[in-house]
Amino acid sequence: MENLSDLDEYLEHLCAAVGHADRRASLKDYCRGLMLPIPRKSVEPLAAYTDPLHVRAKHQSLHHFVAKSTWSDEAVLASVLDWVRPALVAPTGHYWIIDDTGFPKKGKHSIGVARQYCGQLGKQDNCQVAVSLSLATELASIPVAYQLYLPKEWADNPERRLAAGVPDHVAFATKPAIALEQLRGAVEAGLPSGVVLADAAYGDETAFRDGMTEMGLQYSVGVRPATTVWAPGVAPLPPLPSRGRGRPPTLLRRGPGHEPTSVKELAMALPATSYQQVCWREGSNTTLSSRFSALRVRPAHRDYWLSEQRAQEWLLVEWPEDDEEPLKYFLSTVPSDTTLEQLVFVTKMRWRIERDYQELKQEFGLGHYEGRGWLGFHHHATLCIATYGFLISQRLHQRDAKKKSAETKNPALPDHYVPRGSGTRTTPCC
Repeated sequence: MENLSDLDEYLEHLCAAVGHADRRASLKDYCRGLMLPIPRKSVEPLAAYTDPLHVRAKHQSLHHFVAKSTWSDEAVLASVLDWVRPALVAPTGHYWIIDDTGFPKKGKHSIGVARQYCGQLGKQDNCQVAVSLSLATELASIPVAYQLYLPKEWADNPERRLAAGVPDHVAFATKPAIALEQLRGAVEAGLPSGVVLADAAYGDETAFRDGMTEMGLQYSVGVRPATTVWAPGVAPLPPLPSRGRGRPPTLLRRGPGHEPTSVKELAMALPATSYQQVCWREGSNTTLSSRFSALRVRPAHRDYWLSEQRAQEWLLVEWPEDDEEPLKYFLSTVPSDTTLEQLVFVTKMRWRIERDYQELKQEFGLGHYEGRGWLGFHHHATLCIATYGFLISQRLHQRDAKKKSAETKNPALPDHYVPRGSGTRTTPCC
């Protein structure tokens, strides 16, 4: 570690959020352990490397701190943001990125584990899934909210809830519903206003988009090819005229020549000249670019239950030159005078969350927690994010300085150390 005094100062800053003084040493040791280049970052290896002469006692201390101690995840994440935010300058504005990540799991007792889609595997499998909200700029990003998705077979099962310590106030909620609550919390906390970015799993939900609009948030979210919109120049029929009896009709109607179309059909009907090559950022090997087209449309999903059409939005279509059909579709409520280049740049900023999850999993052990409870799952994730926050702050403060390669060395383990659960013998007390 290049600057241990900075780390000490950062950890002291976080200690104020965990309350009782007895928790401070455990927070510091846990975060320091997460920074070590060790293959597994569950509680027992962290105990072995942070205090190799008293492994059993340290294991009990860290396990109690992460699995049973009732400190607030929200308070710690707020402290992380307070530290990182001054350096998180925004030359091109702020962004609020919604996403979820999966953790493959065996068995059925770990909290929230079920057969569901796992992005890490790219298929349905036994896993846990958590939803997060990140505050991002062009330079960096940091998660500010993180919650496990609890499938119905867990949420509606009192025995499983009790065994895993699920709080009484936690009921079943879809991932978009969890994301909306995280966004409301960010608004109430006064986070810098930003365009909300999300993939089609969220953006395709009309209630999710409507919820963001009600909160006064702009968004640029993915949608699926079958999402329907009103093409330019096409509109629903007005309500039927009143017959003079009862309430006058107020609902919009559809009919021949007054029907919405899917975004895929609309995109494929556009002339080739409407697509332009746009570069949005420098990748690791080359400049990232593709063909895009943008036009103003009105979302049409179930608007026959409305008396007025929804407001106009941008439909952004990505169609790489060598592909047979469009690749991705986005709906965006950024201002109508936004240029195509600006629209593409904002929409593509979602890549930052992929970088976050990659480092959180590979470098800080986000998916390494081996406990089964609700509290421990969230505490471990919070401490991983807190440790990652220090890395982000260091990068932002030193981004103009020459990079130095300093290898972190692990403290040596005693010769008699054997991991807990080993078939040879148990870890001895020193």
